Amino acid sequence: MTLDIDHLRQWIGRKDHAHEVLTPTLVQRLYATLDRQGPTEEGADAPLLTHHCLCQPLVPTAELGPDGHPTRGGFLPPVPLPRRMWAGGALRFHSAPKIGEDITRRSVIEDVSMKSGRSGPLCFVTLRHDFSSPHGPILSERQDIVYRDAPTGNANPAPTPAPQGDERREISASPAFLFRYSALTFNGHRIHYDQPYAREEEFYPGLVVHGPLQAMLLAQYAGDLMGRAPTGFSFRSMAPIFGGGSFFLHAQRQGDDLMLWTAAPDGPVAMEARASWD
Repeated sequence: MTLDIDHLRQWIGRKDHAHEVLTPTLVQRLYATLDRQGPTEEGADAPLLTHHCLCQPLVPTAELGPDGHPTRGGFLPPVPLPRRMWAGGALRFHSAPKIGEDITRRSVIEDVSMKSGRSGPLCFVTLRHDFSSPHGPILSERQDIVYRDAPTGNANPAPTPAPQGDERREISASPAFLFRYSALTFNGHRIHYDQPYAREEEFYPGLVVHGPLQAMLLAQYAGDLMGRAPTGFSFRSMAPIFGGGSFFLHAQRQGDDLMLWTAAPDGPVAMEARASWD
């Protein structure tokens, strides 16, 4: 497939913004989805990465593409490759979002680039999101999106099993868990809740565990282990994890930082991350 990278790069600099009140009800639903407990009254700190549940694009159902994502060519460039994945990102936390505050997101497309991978052409779109409240900045986030071709059916070498961390926590990736997270983040991508679509159209063996969900779990796990929220957090997706069973959060100290990763039992590293504290 030939991609007109010069045309796609015309989207660099495009901006988008939205705002939303961070309600106690949303935080209650997030805690219920994650099987966690925490304060939900107005003025309390919201859980790490709650902002992924806020200020999502409000696209009518009739304007969704066949994969459940908004039709391409609006804010994001119309990359023709069929598979879209959140490849990674980096966050800098300035302050915790407070329940009850009106949160504003301002986004800009910083780069569009092409690379060649083992599966064919890859198109990377880099976005920057800045979240703030009336009291000032909350966080800055770089988001890396990758588009690629569907697999051709060629066999890949058996992956190397992930190492065991000094700490680990088991997570049940039930279909209900994945569906609830999709609903909270207003994410219509069908690979996370429509198993026939995931298998027959995108050739996955099952439902796919969201990359941002894994990032949220790892960031919160880092906060749990250290007793305070990190000031910096970066992550990179390495391989998919599929729903229906369990996977593990792993953590290991490296100096003043925590190295974290997710992996299915006997599976490779799916996402790797680093949490840091100033």
